[in-house]
Amino acid sequence: MTEVLFYHLERQPLDRVLPVLLQKTLERGWRALVRCGVPERIRPLSDAVWTWREESFIPHGTAEDGNAEHQPVWITGGTENPNGASILFCVEGARPEAEELTAMERVIIMFSGHGPEAVETARGMWREWRELEGLELTYWRQDPRGRWERQA
Repeated sequence: MTEVLFYHLERQPLDRVLPVLLQKTLERGWRALVRCGVPERIRPLSDAVWTWREESFIPHGTAEDGNAEHQPVWITGGTENPNGASILFCVEGARPEAEELTAMERVIIMFSGHGPEAVETARGMWREWRELEGLELTYWRQDPRGRWERQA
């Protein structure tokens, strides 16, 4: 069963939340694919992952870097999975391909709470996928202290 996690970003921007979730993904021994719906944001996201903490490093790459098969985290605007990831992060409006919904262990949809269009798109995905077999959907929101709480 594929877990589909919706992360509603209201208190912190993507650039601060994504590295934390990627670090947790790597700690579990998983490989991650970050699909970015806005190609111009790939380099800034890569920079954010690179510099998120001075004492920590998240190994990753992009098409500019090459050697995808050696990267535990791959950031892309395309639909390929060149690093053999089992965890898919969809950011900046990206969506998973239909077959990925059941092929991946986890699909994480991260969307901004500051734009009604992004919220409505996420709601549409939730409505579309909640009846599909083989998916377990959860919705996460930050509390006032910045901790993630499961809401649904």
